[in-house]
Amino acid sequence: MISKEQFEKEIDLIIENALREDVGEGDHSSLACIPKEAIGKAKLLVKDKGILAGVDFALQVFDKVDPELKVEVLLKDGKTIQRGDVAFFVEGSSQSILKAERLVLNAMQRMSAIATKTNTFVQKLEGTNTKILDTRKTTPGIRALEKWAVKIGGGENHRFALYDMIMLKDNHIDFAGGISKAINKTKDYLKSNKLDLKIIVEARNLKEIKEILENEGVHRILIDNFNYEDTRSAVKLINGKCQTESSGGITLDTARKYAECGVDYISSGALTHSVYNLDLSLKAI
Repeated sequence: MISKEQFEKEIDLIIENALREDVGEGDHSSLACIPKEAIGKAKLLVKDKGILAGVDFALQVFDKVDPELKVEVLLKDGKTIQRGDVAFFVEGSSQSILKAERLVLNAMQRMSAIATKTNTFVQKLEGTNTKILDTRKTTPGIRALEKWAVKIGGGENHRFALYDMIMLKDNHIDFAGGISKAINKTKDYLKSNKLDLKIIVEARNLKEIKEILENEGVHRILIDNFNYEDTRSAVKLINGKCQTESSGGITLDTARKYAECGVDYISSGALTHSVYNLDLSLKAI
């Protein structure tokens, strides 16, 4: 994953771009009918059940829009929520509250949905040594938010982008002329460019697992689209020489069976690309 500093920079960029996109030259609806000096108060009302996520992000949005806004947090990120709960109160300039409203809601609804889905996988894997990972199958422009939500839900983050880890997948291997060539070229590239990046290599069958193991310097083997029996065989072959990760169409129904094969990680794009936003609203009081 990227550094904390880079992550915070990504969040700042998301807020800046989202406000540019939504507010533009001004919130004319609010400017037209609400006096500049008007003071208001609103609550974040929960209308669904799940895992709350995005409260800390909301605090950053409110501070960016208007540092004078005061927020009283009642429920923190990661809390189990149900219909009727109030996550926080925000008080201050009515114009500022309305300017921040849509960004806060859009982010929190999606982040809470992702955290909730992630947590269902975490619960499914409870009692095993396997952790659930996200992927790069995220919404363009808000990857940092979605990966943040996965962490809130109890999952782990895979690589953030193309630049913070090496992952040699099937197309890389085929274009490079084979597994060993791809790995050796990668190690030469990292050395010549003085880069310290972990290497993950995808395997499509047990034969490829064996070839990967003949090479030094592989951090993790991605056991892609294997059935249960072959996954168990792959884990036995690898025998702790490097980390193991199962991927490829793994669902909530099949996740535990793959975990019981002994893999270290299961990755699922569904954590971020197949969720329905939790119903939250910001209500004036």
